[in-house]
Amino acid sequence: MSWRVVVISSTAKLDYKMDYLIVRNREAVKRIHLSEISVLLIETTAVSLTAYLIYELSKRKIDIIFCDEKRCPCGVFAPIYGSHDTSLKFRNQISWSDNIKVQVWQEIVKAKLTGQAKVAEIKKNADISLLMEYRESVLPGDITNREGHAAKVYFNILFGKSFLRETENNINAALNYGYGIMLSLFARETVAAGYSTQIGIFHDNMYNQFNLACDLMEPFRPFVDACVLDMDLTTFGHEEKMELVKLLNEKIMIDEREQYILNGARIYTQSVFSALNNEDVSLIIFPSYEL
Repeated sequence: MSWRVVVISSTAKLDYKMDYLIVRNREAVKRIHLSEISVLLIETTAVSLTAYLIYELSKRKIDIIFCDEKRCPCGVFAPIYGSHDTSLKFRNQISWSDNIKVQVWQEIVKAKLTGQAKVAEIKKNADISLLMEYRESVLPGDITNREGHAAKVYFNILFGKSFLRETENNINAALNYGYGIMLSLFARETVAAGYSTQIGIFHDNMYNQFNLACDLMEPFRPFVDACVLDMDLTTFGHEEKMELVKLLNEKIMIDEREQYILNGARIYTQSVFSALNNEDVSLIIFPSYEL
């Protein structure tokens, strides 16, 4: 089972040889067996890699995350086809009924608000009654936008009443970095299961190629929030980013078992697809938020 998140943070050339990722830089040549890698994060633009390496990584469903000149995630490479029956999965995805989609989105939002309330309670010892009230009033499709109303309350609890998600600061930079990592994880799980990342159940932006991954990642955002709360964000540099990358190998409880977030995301994602295909939201397996 793949488990390593490999980060390339300095000038290097990446190549493939006999099932190994070869990393060449000025100091040394390193070899990492592809069976160990779950995510390859290329943190600098001063990296070159061969087309054959990209092909081998995509064949093994290994995520490749590219960063911009500020070392922030700007894109993810995922294979076009992740399953032998992708065409059938696409047809099923297109035919998901509006009725089941709004029910699934209702459950996803409720799970996300549960996680947010738990973070606020455990990390800030806050009164979470209003957040739970929002959770209990989520309607199918969240047509009254309980998610948005709860977000304002939640982030004010975590970071103060003057905090705005749109402001450029280290807290938002850390949140965005962590969310970007999570998005790439769910994009990979979507493709690996044979579905299109572009056709969402709630998100439907014509310019967003990751609509479905955006939907799926929502209940995992609180894990990023909790991690950011524990960080000293006097600065937001390489060490802080690596703390967020390491989050993928933190353990959570899901389906009454302890799993790494990498594996938990797969269990949850597959359960959502099962719920959509069988029109039964009771099949969704959400993570526990015992932080």
